[in-house]
Amino acid sequence: MIRTLAQALAEFAAARTFDDLPPEVVRSVELRLLDTLGICLAARDFGLADGVASMVDVWGGRPEAHLIGGGPVCPAPNAALVNGTLAHSLDFDDTHLPSVLHPSASILPAVLAMAEAAARSGAEALVAAAIGIEVTVRIGMAGYVPAAGNVFFERGWHATSICGTLGAAVAGARLLGLDGDGIQHALGIAASFGSGVIEGNRAGGTVKRVHCGWAAHAGLIAALMARQGITGPPTALEGRFGFFQAFLSGEYAPAAITDGLGERWEVPGIFFKPYPANHYTHAGIDAALAIRARLGADFDVQAIERIELGCAASPLRTIGEPREAKITPRSGYHAQFSGPFTVAAALLGGGGLGVYFEDFSDAMALDPARLALAAKVTTFVDPACEAVFPREFPAVLRVYLRDGRVLEERVMHNRGGPHRPLSDTELQHKFALNAGRRLPPAAVERVAESVFAVRSAASVGPLLVLTAPHG
Repeated sequence: MIRTLAQALAEFAAARTFDDLPPEVVRSVELRLLDTLGICLAARDFGLADGVASMVDVWGGRPEAHLIGGGPVCPAPNAALVNGTLAHSLDFDDTHLPSVLHPSASILPAVLAMAEAAARSGAEALVAAAIGIEVTVRIGMAGYVPAAGNVFFERGWHATSICGTLGAAVAGARLLGLDGDGIQHALGIAASFGSGVIEGNRAGGTVKRVHCGWAAHAGLIAALMARQGITGPPTALEGRFGFFQAFLSGEYAPAAITDGLGERWEVPGIFFKPYPANHYTHAGIDAALAIRARLGADFDVQAIERIELGCAASPLRTIGEPREAKITPRSGYHAQFSGPFTVAAALLGGGGLGVYFEDFSDAMALDPARLALAAKVTTFVDPACEAVFPREFPAVLRVYLRDGRVLEERVMHNRGGPHRPLSDTELQHKFALNAGRRLPPAAVERVAESVFAVRSAASVGPLLVLTAPHG
C-alpha cells in the first residue's frame, strides 16, 4: 500500500523516541529553546504582544500553560498564540534554508504550551520539538523547486506560518499521546488551518508578528480536534484539492519531504540569527561590518560617496523595493526590512553581535546620519548571489570613497549558518542580552541552567515559571 505524504510524516512522528534523536539534534533543539525564550523575553520588554495577551485574557478558559515572561495561566492554544507572537515579533528567530521559513517561533511555543498542559516531561517536549521543526521545514522545502524558486514566497504566502501550523499540529498530537493515525488526522486538519500573507514584509504593517503565534495556536487546535475524533484526509498534502494544490498550484517537490526522513535531520543546520532584522539583510550587514573593520572605528562616513548592495532578485523585492520606503523607513520595525538602512546601521557601528535592537528603534529610523547614509545605497541583482539563492542568502557590498578607493566585501555564507556557525558562547551572549531586558542577571542564569537541564525535568512548567520577573 502506498503511503501518502501525511501518513509518512505521521509514522515518522509517532515512532521517534528521545533515544532515537542524534546528540546533535538534541543539542540543537536545546539551543533553539534557549534562543526562543530569550527573544520572547526581549519582546515582552517591548510590549509587542500586549494586545494579543489582552485579547487572550478576555477569552479566559482553563488555566493550563504559562506565558513566557509572566502573566495569566491560559488554555494551551492561547498561551501558544501569545508566546508564538512574542517569538517572531522581533525578527530575531532562526531560519531554515532553502525553505526560507522560521520554524522555532511556531513550534517551540506550541510544544511548551502543550507539554505543560499534558504534563509531559522535558525529554518528551524535546522530542516533540525536534519532530515539529523537522516536519515544518520539510513541508517548506517541498515548496522550493529549483526551476521556479521558492514557490510559497513567489505567490505571496508566508511559509513560516503556513507550514508551521502543520508542524505544530504534529508536535501537539504527539504530546497528546495520539498514535500515527491520530497524528495524520491532526496534520490533515491543520492543512485547512494554515495561513499567512507576506505583503507586510514589502509594504509594512505589523500583522506578520502574529503569524507564528497563530500557527502555534491553530496547530494545537487541530491536534485537540483530532483527539476529539475530527478527521483529516490522508491526501491532505498531495491530493487533487490538497495543500500543495491550494497554495502552490501543484508545483512542489514531494521527495523533499520523504527522502532520508528520520535518518537525515534538517534541524542542526537551521540558521541562528545574530542580528534582529529580516534575514535577507544579514549578509549585507556582515559585509558592512567587515568594511567598517577595514576602515577603522574612527573613519568619517562623510568620505563615502556611494554604496552598492547586490544580492539575489527575490530578496531585493523585500529589502530593496520600493526604494523610497527602504531609504526612509516609517518606523524601526520597517527599518529591520531595509537593505539600505541595515547597511548604514552596520557601517555606523551597532550593538549586540553587530547590530542590535537599539539600532532599530523608531528614533533611529529618523536619525539623519543613518538616513543620509542609507540614501547613498543602491541595490542590484548579483549573478553569483542569484545562483545560490535560496540555499544561501549571500550579498556583495561595494563602498565607493571620495578619494577614489573602492572597498568590496562578498559574503556567500552569512553568519549563523552551518558554514559560519555562532558559537555556544555567542548564542548564550545573545540570550543573556535578550533575557536581561526583562530579568535580573541571576534569573537569566537560572533560566539558562534550566534549559540545559530540561531533558531530565519531569515538566516544562517550572522552566516557564522562571521566565516571570519574580519566578
